[in-house]
Amino acid sequence: MNHNKLKLKSLAAGSKTFLSGGILLIILAALGFSSPAGQQAAKETGISAKKYSTVAVDEKNIKWFVTENGVVSFDGTKWKLHGSNDNLPSDVNHLALAFSASGPELLVASSNGATVASLPPDPQKGTRVFKASDSPSMGDKVSRVAAGSNLLKWFATDKGIAAYGDGKWMKPEYTSYYPVELFEEFPITSLGTNAAGDTLYVGTYGAGVARIFKNNDLDAISGASEYAIWGPIIMPSDTIQSIYIARDGSKWFGTNLGIAQHTGSNTLDNWTVYTTEEGLVNDDVQAITADLKGNYWFGTKGGISVFNGSSWTTYTRSNGLNSDNILCLGVDKDGVVWIGTDNGVNSFRDGQFTSYR
Repeated sequence: MNHNKLKLKSLAAGSKTFLSGGILLIILAALGFSSPAGQQAAKETGISAKKYSTVAVDEKNIKWFVTENGVVSFDGTKWKLHGSNDNLPSDVNHLALAFSASGPELLVASSNGATVASLPPDPQKGTRVFKASDSPSMGDKVSRVAAGSNLLKWFATDKGIAAYGDGKWMKPEYTSYYPVELFEEFPITSLGTNAAGDTLYVGTYGAGVARIFKNNDLDAISGASEYAIWGPIIMPSDTIQSIYIARDGSKWFGTNLGIAQHTGSNTLDNWTVYTTEEGLVNDDVQAITADLKGNYWFGTKGGISVFNGSSWTTYTRSNGLNSDNILCLGVDKDGVVWIGTDNGVNSFRDGQFTSYR
């Protein structure tokens, strides 16, 4: 690693920390599942899409996916492709669920701006599209979107990070820490917010992680404060592919060379790295979530690893996955884990995989 090169780091100086002791693969019963994983017969979605790259679950337990054909939803019975009839773009990069004074919303990132629609999308209500012409901080090429409970919407563009809330754009004041040129050279790959949505973690391709937060006094978004500057330390990789902020506040970063976990409020302490040496099925981590039992799920290019805090379980195609290339993970209100791959969708419930194609 070249420490002379400008990086956005999120680990403290020093060598990476590994868990002590051998970590063994275990049978499903140790995770509390009732039977070995298997796969039922594939169920038809009626949609030609194969690549499911993002998943989010709304308050009505409807699953929302990003596919190569656009936004797709599944209410437990019917799969539906949302397109021009719902005023949504077809070239979708990412989506997220948000809140507003008028109700829940769907944020859709595309190469032609960010679309904000009612949830579910209603053609009669219309949509709003945010573009570069709306604010100097906004760009047309939107790669990721995020939101928390405080009505603030975050947009990752080719120009950096833009934020919109309370009917106005937040003034970007993070450039002294993270100049625009940095995001141009190292594109944003992933976003994660705390529960409130006032702190954003920004993963990049080749420059590590940045932290940006809302400055309530100035209606602005700022970089890491002087008492908590992210240090120049070693992560498994500077290429961040996924970010997950857990309910307990712990932060998980998936990279192309393993996982970094951070706990506590001191940004320079309490970091742990997990790789295949600890039990991860593959170091190329593209998705992270946690189920209702507190187990962490990691989607990789070689299958899924589930971590219960001490031991690991691996799932691959031999266990019922449509593909070992896991693109997204999410958990619904019933505790069902939803798995997006490059060959359709799987769900996991009571130790059983179900395939949707």
